[in-house]
Amino acid sequence: MKERFDVIALGELLIDFTENGESLQNNPLFEANPGGAPCNVLAMLQKLGKKTAFVGKVGKDMFGASLREAAENAGICTDYLLSDPDVRTTLAFVKTFPNGDRDFSFYRDPGADMMLRSDELPIGEIEKARIFHFGTLSMTHPEVREATKKAVGAAKEAGALISFDPNLRPPLWKSLDEAKEQIAWGLGNCDILKIADNEIEFMTGETDFDKGAAILKEKYPNIKVLNVTAGPDGSYSYYGDKRVFVPGFCLGGTIETTGAGDTFCACVLNFLLENGIDGLGEAQLTEMLRFANAAAYLVTTKKGAIRSMPEKEQVLDILAHH
Repeated sequence: MKERFDVIALGELLIDFTENGESLQNNPLFEANPGGAPCNVLAMLQKLGKKTAFVGKVGKDMFGASLREAAENAGICTDYLLSDPDVRTTLAFVKTFPNGDRDFSFYRDPGADMMLRSDELPIGEIEKARIFHFGTLSMTHPEVREATKKAVGAAKEAGALISFDPNLRPPLWKSLDEAKEQIAWGLGNCDILKIADNEIEFMTGETDFDKGAAILKEKYPNIKVLNVTAGPDGSYSYYGDKRVFVPGFCLGGTIETTGAGDTFCACVLNFLLENGIDGLGEAQLTEMLRFANAAAYLVTTKKGAIRSMPEKEQVLDILAHH
């Protein structure tokens, strides 16, 4: 039997075109960064010494080839990354505002990542994973949604921990009601949740994280580790009756925030792989958030995500000095 993967993720692998100055003719220049939230998570896990695999689909085109190469260079197993001969690789154009916030324009209807079908899943490998991670970009359309839910079901049945990041991108949904419905499905089927400040407000109507987390914990008692990210302000962990807050690392040099949440998510999964999910104390939760916040800060000092993940030593260096 092949060795189990620590984490298998399913979802989108796409090109993030990020702004990179202007040409001599004053035209905006864009840099083609490999990205896609689930694969970003795996890239950081690889930096932390974990064994990962990605399940998804790219186009049989130059961008698809470049994404496959980027994932392989990051150490991620791409045996289950398929190439669609008919549909092009998904592209996202990212506009970054002076405060670091982003606006996305997607070229994706259709995009190859939407074309994954349930009969194409490597169910045997998914069943051997320790953690299965997914988001909602693979739930925006019926067929890929069916594949995602089948994969989650197989992983759960086999005893894997389920990790979910809603990663809400409103332009990709036919309606926000549909987005809410599918996020709710993810919330009801995960053990580990990473949810951003805007997403917890979207799902609960609460801007107070404690109140929002209480609503989610009551409605979805399956969630064992509930982490809320609040950008540079820091992050919160709600675990059993415990609540831990760790401020963010605001050390300057931030270029753009693409991949910060995914880096955070990966560090949390790494911590849980090494320490287990049961009986965690406040000191452990604080250690988990500090490491994740520091790594997330570091990725904001570079463009893109998959190729910008920090080394473990860089994260430990920040923790040692701040």
